[in-house]
Amino acid sequence: MTKEEYLDEPPASAALTAYDQAHLKLYLRLLDAEADGAAWEEVVRIVFGLDPVTDPKRAAKIHAAHLARAKWMTENGFCELLGPRLH
Repeated sequence: MTKEEYLDEPPASAALTAYDQAHLKLYLRLLDAEADGAAWEEVVRIVFGLDPVTDPKRAAKIHAAHLARAKWMTENGFCELLGPRLH
């Protein structure tokens, strides 16, 4: 993955965004890495192609922001992916 393919922070929205849809695979990779207990430094190297030693503050911010959005997707955003709710 290259810098051009993601933002430092996903767009903040109470609804699913085009960015979210385009980055579902990234979100899943972040959630899997967290569940596996992977170090965030390793994750940013692999998933974002960043060197956490060179710019640790930015790397940590990008990881945290995208992981937070990934978690939001598991609680809220996935509903929009499934279509209209049946009541």
